[in-house]
Amino acid sequence: MTIEEILKTEPSQRLKEAHDKIVNYNAKLNAAITIPEYELSTKEGKLFNIPVGVKDNISTKGIKTTAASNILDNYVPVFDATVIQKLKAAGGVIVAKTSMDELGMGGSNLTANIGPCHNPYDLSCISGGSSGGSAVLVASGAVPLALGTDTGDSIRKPASFNGVVGVKPTYGRISRYGVIPYASSLDHVGYFTANVHDAALALEVLAGRDDLDMTSSYKEVEEYTKLLNGDVKGKKILVFDNVIKAINDQTILEAFDKLLEGLKEKGAIIRHVYFDNDLMRCIFGTYFIIANAEATANHSNLDGIRFGHRVDGDSMEEVMINTRTRGFSSFIKKRFVVGSYSLFEENQDRLLKKAHKVRRLIVEAILKELKEADCLIAPASGMTAPKINSEEKINELTDAYLIAENHMIIGNFGGLPSMTLPLGFKEGMPFGVNITANAFKESDMFNIGAAIEEVTGLKDLFKEDF
Repeated sequence: MTIEEILKTEPSQRLKEAHDKIVNYNAKLNAAITIPEYELSTKEGKLFNIPVGVKDNISTKGIKTTAASNILDNYVPVFDATVIQKLKAAGGVIVAKTSMDELGMGGSNLTANIGPCHNPYDLSCISGGSSGGSAVLVASGAVPLALGTDTGDSIRKPASFNGVVGVKPTYGRISRYGVIPYASSLDHVGYFTANVHDAALALEVLAGRDDLDMTSSYKEVEEYTKLLNGDVKGKKILVFDNVIKAINDQTILEAFDKLLEGLKEKGAIIRHVYFDNDLMRCIFGTYFIIANAEATANHSNLDGIRFGHRVDGDSMEEVMINTRTRGFSSFIKKRFVVGSYSLFEENQDRLLKKAHKVRRLIVEAILKELKEADCLIAPASGMTAPKINSEEKINELTDAYLIAENHMIIGNFGGLPSMTLPLGFKEGMPFGVNITANAFKESDMFNIGAAIEEVTGLKDLFKEDF
C-alpha cells in the first residue's frame, strides 16, 4: 500500500495499527529501541498522520536518542533535528526510534546496545546496517516510511537485504542538523520506502536548504512525484563491470542480466564501463581511514561531562576516562584507535592526506564516465543477508569483498544520489540493485528506478509472517 493509499484510511486507526505492529513485532525483530507515545498530527501535509520510523541517531525532542550506544542511553534531546521538523510539518508522526549499529559504525546492525536486529525474511539473518532497524520496519509492513543515515552504504545495503527501497540523496539535499554524526564529509540523511513513488514523495518533504547546516544546498527542491514517469527511452545507463566481475553468485548475476535486457526493451542505452581495478580495490581502505578519523574528532564530545551517561571519578579527567571506557563497546574503541592513529601529525601525510587524494581519484574516475550518462548500475551486493551467527567469513582481501560489497561507498565519496531497489530472491531471501546518478539528478534516479520496478515487478514487498 502506497502512502497515497494509506492517506485514504482513518488516521487514528493507521497510527494505532503501526504502533501495535511495532510492539508485537519487536520481540522477534528487535528493530525499535524506543516506542514513544504518539499523538495525532493537525498538520495536513503530504504525510498527514503517516506513521514513520526514525533512526536513533536523529534528534527527537523529548524522545530518547541513544545512537544504540551505552554512552547515550539516557540522552533526551531538547530539540528536533531539522529533518524531524520537516517531517512533522508535513504531518508525519514518529512511532519508533529504530535500531542501528552503535554510533552508526558498522554494516550489520549487530553492534546495537540492545542486541542484534533480525531480518523479517529469516530471523536468523542480519538486517544489514547501520540503518537496519528502519529497513526492517518498512520490510515488515509496520511503517511505510523510515528515516536512516548513510555514511558508506548504511541505507542502501539494508535495503538490499530486506527487499525495500533505500535512498541516499545528494550531499546537502537533506539537512544533517541535529543528526549525531559519524563522518561529516560522508554522512547523508536518507530513508526507506516500499516503492519508488513513495521515495520521490519523501524527498519532496525532507529536502531543502537549512541555515543551521551550512553544507545544505540552496538548490530548489523539485516536485519529484510529478516528474515520475518511468520513461527511460534514450537514457544512458552505465554497467559497473568491476562489480559484476567481483560477484560469484549466479542467481544475482542472472537476475541483473535479465533486468538489463528489460531496460533495453524500454529504450535505455546500456554501456559497460570498467574502471582501474586497483583503484576500485582502494575504496574500502580509503573510506575506513577517512571515516574513522572524522568519527574520532566528532565523538570527542561524548565525555560524560556535557551530556549522556556519566561514570563517576575523582577528577574530570577520570570521569572522562571511566565514561568512555565503559560507555563504548570494543568495536567502537577499535575504530577510534584507527582514527586517532590517522590523525597523529606524523601520520597525516602517510595516511589521512593520502586517503583524501585517493578519494578524489576515485570520484574523478566515476564522474568522468557519468558526465555523459544518466546513472551507474550494479547489484547492490554479491550476497543475500548473512546469518547472524555465521562462522563463514568472506575474505576481506578479495574483490568479492573490496569491490562487490563496498562499491556503494562511491556515492558517499562524491556526494552523489544513490538508490537501492529489490532485484530478486534467492532461497526466499531478497537481494537488490543499486543505481547512482549525477548530483541533484534525483528525478532521473527515480525515473530509472520506476522503470526497474516495472521490469522486475518487485515493489510494495512486505514480510509479515515471520
